[in-house]
Amino acid sequence: MRTWIKSPLATFTNGNGHAENGLVIDGKTISEWVATGREPLNPVDDIFDASEHVVIPGLISAHHHYYQTLTRAVPNALNKALFPWLKSLYPIWAGLTDEMVHVSTQLACAELLLSGCTTSSDHHYLFTDKSANATDAQVEAVREIGIRAVVTRGSMCVGQENGGLPPESTVQDEDQILNDCDSVIRKYHNPMPGSMLQIALAPCSPFSVSRDLMVNVAELARIHNVKLHTHLAETRDETDYCLEKFNCRPLDYLENVNWLCSDVWLAHGIFFDDQEIHKLGDAGVGITHCPTSNMMLGSGQCRVLQLQASGCAVGIGVDGSASNDCSNMMQEVRQALLLQRLQYGADQVSHQQVLSMATKDSARCLGRDDLGTLAIGKQADLALFKLDDTRFSGAGDPLAALVLCGADSADYIMVGGQWKVKNKQLLGVDLETLKHKHSKLAHTLQQSVSFQ
Repeated sequence: MRTWIKSPLATFTNGNGHAENGLVIDGKTISEWVATGREPLNPVDDIFDASEHVVIPGLISAHHHYYQTLTRAVPNALNKALFPWLKSLYPIWAGLTDEMVHVSTQLACAELLLSGCTTSSDHHYLFTDKSANATDAQVEAVREIGIRAVVTRGSMCVGQENGGLPPESTVQDEDQILNDCDSVIRKYHNPMPGSMLQIALAPCSPFSVSRDLMVNVAELARIHNVKLHTHLAETRDETDYCLEKFNCRPLDYLENVNWLCSDVWLAHGIFFDDQEIHKLGDAGVGITHCPTSNMMLGSGQCRVLQLQASGCAVGIGVDGSASNDCSNMMQEVRQALLLQRLQYGADQVSHQQVLSMATKDSARCLGRDDLGTLAIGKQADLALFKLDDTRFSGAGDPLAALVLCGADSADYIMVGGQWKVKNKQLLGVDLETLKHKHSKLAHTLQQSVSFQ
C-alpha cells in the first residue's frame, strides 16, 4: 500500500530538507519526499489531503510510569517534594494488581497516542504478590492499543527495613528480579528495525536497589544487548542519600557499578555539575528531560543545552501521571520550551529544538535509529495536527503555532504505516468503556489506604 500524504500545511523534517508537497508511505516506511509542484515518482494507492494539517514525526516519550494514571492528584500526595511524595504513595501502589497494571497501561497509551505520541517507554518497577506478572500485563496492553513501545522491566530490592524508601511488600529478591528480567527479554524483546516492542532493564533508583543488583542487571542487559534505564540526579535529597550511603555523588556511583556507558539513558538528570556533564557526554549517556514533573515536584531544571553540547542525547518524557498529572506528549513539548527558555533565554531555545528533542533525540535515548524523523527509509510514524481551534486563530507560522499556541491533540496518527487515530478518534478502542473501568480501579486502589 502506497499512500501520499499530500500538500501539508507544514512539515517538520528536523532541518534535513524540504517536503513541501508531502511524503509517500510505502508499507511501513517513508519512501519519498515530494517537492513543490511535483508528484510521486511512482503511482500511489491512496492520497491523504493534508492541506489543513501540520505533519511531524510521531512524538516519542522516553520516560513514563503508566500505572500512576491510577493515582492522579491524590490528596495525601499534594504539595510535597519527591521523597515525602513517594512515601505517601508507596502504600497505595502496594495494592496494585495485574489487572490494574493492564488497564492503566491501556489508558496511558491511549492518552499518549491521542496527543501525537507514537512511541513510548514505560518504567515499571513495582511488583507485588498481586502484580507479579506486571510486564506480561503491560505487553498485552500496548499491543491492544497499538502504540510502539519500550517496556522496561524495573525493580526494587531495598525496602524500608534496609534504609530504602519503599515498603517491604513492594520489593523483590534479587535472584527473582534477575530471573524475570532474563525471562521477559527472551519472551518479548524484538531487536529488529521497525520493532513494535522492545524490552529494557531499569532498576528504579540508587535509593531502592542494591549495588549488586545494579552490577548484575547491567551484565545481564549486555548479554542480551538491551538498553539500561534508571532515575538519576533528580533531587538534592538523592545526592545527599548517595553521599551518606555510598560516600560518593550519584554519577560516581553510576560509574562504579558499570553504568556510565552508551547503552544507558537516565530520567531527569538535573543535579550534575560541569565535570559530570562532560563525563556523561563522553560516555554517550542519554537523558530524558521531564519538565512538568520537575516543576510539579519542585525538583529543579535540567541543564539541557550543556548536556547537548557535551554530546548527550536529551529527549523528553511525560513522566508518571502522579507527578505530571497527565500523559500528553504535545503539552510536554511546550513545557520543555518554556522551562528551558526561563533558564537560557528566549533566543537560545526554539520550537524546532524542542520538537527535535521529542522526536529524534528521544529516539536516540531509546537506541532507535529507525524512528524520530520523516526521513526516507525510516518508520512511517506520523502525527498530523489541524490548527482549527480558537487558540490558533491568526497564527502566522504553522509549525511554531503547534508548540507556542499549545496544541494538545492530534487529528490523525499513523504508526508503522497504519492509521491508529482518525478525526481524533482512537481506532479499535472503546475509550468510554476503558475510562469507566480505569476510574473504577483507581477508586478501588486509592480507597485501599485510609488517610489520617
